[in-house]
Amino acid sequence: MSNISLGSDKPRLSFWQIWNMSFGFLGIQFGFALQGGFMSRIFQTLGASKDEIPILWIAAPLTGLIVQPIIGYMSDRTWNPRLGRRRPFFLIGAILSSITLIFMPYSSALWMAAGFLWILDASINISMEPFRALVADKLPDSQRSYGFVVQTLIIGVGTWIASNLPAFVTKLGVANEAPEGMVPPSVKLAFLIGAIVFIGTILYTILTTKEYPPEDLDAFKKANEESKGFINGVKEIFSNISGMPLVMKKLGVVQFFSWFAFFTMWSFATPALTEHVFNAGDPKTAAYNDAANQVGSYMGTYGLSSMVYALLLVFITSKYSINRKYLHMISLLIGGLGFMSMLVISEPWMLHLSFIAIGVAWASILSMPYAMLSSAIDPKKMGIFMGLFNMFIVIPQIVAAIGGINFTYKLFFGEATINTMLLAGCSLVLAGLANLIIVNKKAISG
Repeated sequence: MSNISLGSDKPRLSFWQIWNMSFGFLGIQFGFALQGGFMSRIFQTLGASKDEIPILWIAAPLTGLIVQPIIGYMSDRTWNPRLGRRRPFFLIGAILSSITLIFMPYSSALWMAAGFLWILDASINISMEPFRALVADKLPDSQRSYGFVVQTLIIGVGTWIASNLPAFVTKLGVANEAPEGMVPPSVKLAFLIGAIVFIGTILYTILTTKEYPPEDLDAFKKANEESKGFINGVKEIFSNISGMPLVMKKLGVVQFFSWFAFFTMWSFATPALTEHVFNAGDPKTAAYNDAANQVGSYMGTYGLSSMVYALLLVFITSKYSINRKYLHMISLLIGGLGFMSMLVISEPWMLHLSFIAIGVAWASILSMPYAMLSSAIDPKKMGIFMGLFNMFIVIPQIVAAIGGINFTYKLFFGEATINTMLLAGCSLVLAGLANLIIVNKKAISG
């Protein structure tokens, strides 16, 4: 393997090389989709009220806020002769995530489910953050948009399949009901399948993808020896926070409103839609369990549409440069309208249309901001900056969890739970318009 520095020109990779190095994201997204689609259901099954759900979710963004910058910092300074720079973190995160997915639906109390969510999100973040950096490590700037879009294509596949798992296994005869206060077997089996897929796809990427070693390995080791230590690490993380590029801060505004919207969906889609669309809001009833399965399946539609949209972008970005800024803005506006449309739905099947629009935004959220950022930052600090960039993912979720959702939707739109989806739509529209403040030409074109 030739020594190619992260800052030098890199060879263009084929579609299948990019696919292999991103395939582990299928498992990561299984974990996220099961968490996003069914954690609120688990919380409600264990007795949580609708207003308690956001605060029970707070463990997830809090762990991301802490874990991602640390993992980014550590992966920038790691080189293992067998596993490389990012792959050791893929493996550690996959093992921990898979174990947690298996035990999560067996929670017998709210505190236990919230604790498992904390462990699961921390573990997923250990795997996920270095995946973003790997795309920038391996690909030349001309292929960055293409690489992140392929990653998004795989994420869309994972979202769709994982969101439909409980409904699918129910059709195969697995029970979708359980005694009061217990999670149905269909959900337990779905989480077990998710655990198997998570570890399996990560191993596939580890076995099929090589990483470029540092150009001067001795100098790399010496620099890390001189800067090692907890205090030095903390100092460097905070130094990079204060010195983050202007384009990163502007993208942070876009990310704030984008992820506030999606956290609102993950927290409230199940209680809002089971109540508003299916008239089955009582978690103690069989009708609720059936409706919750259907909501999960409809949510899978945004994964499917994001996959189709990403596939379209794969063909475009493989041949042409794009204006990332305007593409992202239009995609987010479409998603915002998708959320707003849920208020006027008269038939359940119409949720497919809403989630198709949301999937367009989701595909763009998972690719365009990272492509813009990776073209405008120091490649030697790709891991730490990707980790710090995720602050703009977790901070809005923390704001949402500690009262941002409950206070805002009731203040502006009224008490009905479905108004949380209106709030999500407005937030996504603001995210789209915020793209207008991005003017860095290197970030915009690619």
